Amino acid sequence: MRSRGHDVYTPEYAGHGEDPNKNVTHAMITKSVVDFITKWNLRNFVLVGHSFGGSVIQKVAEQVPDRIKRLVFWDAFVLKDGESVADEFSPQMLQGFEQLRASSKDDTIFMPFSLFRDSFVNTATLEEAKRMYESVTPEPAKPLFEKLDLKTFYSLPTPKSYVYFYQDNALPRGENYGWHPNMSRRLGQFRLIVGDGDHFTDTRTRPAMVAQKFYEAGRD
Repeated sequence: MRSRGHDVYTPEYAGHGEDPNKNVTHAMITKSVVDFITKWNLRNFVLVGHSFGGSVIQKVAEQVPDRIKRLVFWDAFVLKDGESVADEFSPQMLQGFEQLRASSKDDTIFMPFSLFRDSFVNTATLEEAKRMYESVTPEPAKPLFEKLDLKTFYSLPTPKSYVYFYQDNALPRGENYGWHPNMSRRLGQFRLIVGDGDHFTDTRTRPAMVAQKFYEAGRD
């Protein structure tokens, strides 16, 4: 993206990265992104949200709509008003995440390798999957189960795009589940960009391809 002359910013969520506090809320995560935007006085930019990040950019857009040029959801949750991310899990997935949450000592979710391998890096080689798993950390559980008021989001005229990777198995497709078209159609009018990849692998193995999809999704 930078080689095309774009500035690229990667704000970190509260409760992630170097932040040791896992007792965070969805509002705290949203605030960390909004604070980053205002600190750097960013305007007329494309905001990308991946996976859980879709729910985050929905809430960020409500707070700084005049600064955002376009929203890009990459295999990301697009929640209905009043929903939580967990409301969009299949029954089997929900049960698994609830069990992982209950077994933790700090209300987090840490995926076993087998789940990470089959659902998030399913196109990777075993060696690549193991290397990527080394960077996996416990995910704060509370934000996944909080129901969000999104009435303001659905009143915004902000242009939107959805990037869908065919082999993304993190949210398997079903009658009422999956990334596209289940999530994407909720955006109303949107630009669809598709790619051949899974949920996570290509950010490490084919970053140029991922960047190209973001460029196509965000360009005028």
